[in-house]
Amino acid sequence: MTAHENDGVPPEFAAASAQLAAGPMRSDLRVRSITSPTGIAPYSVAFAAEVLPLDADDTSAHGAGRFVYLYDPEGQDGWGGTSRVVCFAQAPLEGDISTDPFLADVAWSWLTDALASREVEYTRASGTATRILAKGFGELAGEQDTAHVELRASWSPAPGNIGGHIEAWGELLAMLAGLPPREGATSLDARRRERG
Repeated sequence: MTAHENDGVPPEFAAASAQLAAGPMRSDLRVRSITSPTGIAPYSVAFAAEVLPLDADDTSAHGAGRFVYLYDPEGQDGWGGTSRVVCFAQAPLEGDISTDPFLADVAWSWLTDALASREVEYTRASGTATRILAKGFGELAGEQDTAHVELRASWSPAPGNIGGHIEAWGELLAMLAGLPPREGATSLDARRRERG
């Protein structure tokens, strides 16, 4: 069941979904609700983000990500509770940073720092940071080499400030894309009203 199906939704999940939608997000990100995955948990809500500006095809060459909040009132052993956050963030790399041997460690520390700055509590964090380097050969030999970093992570949020988790994910995406520290922020609800 997704957040859009309100009949019989547990109050804890409804409250968490509302916090996620109302959480202030950076104004240099476009954040929107997307279809939640099925089969992982009885209840879920998901969001996508792109770093602005967008290209003509409505995508971003500067970075993008996904954030999923999962809720199972029965709990799951691997989660150690009833909730789990799963996120993905990726951005292109420029210059010498693409060959920095500590890049993966830095990317993970950006996530944990972003979570700490929002004063959210969580357990059972796990994830991978991947640096991808692409070099063209043959007919693509003239193309410019490219590199990007991807971070996939999950953790079990403590009840309470669920909105802080999506804010931290937005900050992670911004840091991966090389954006300056957060200045202004706009909630997802406010963005919906602007489009409405």
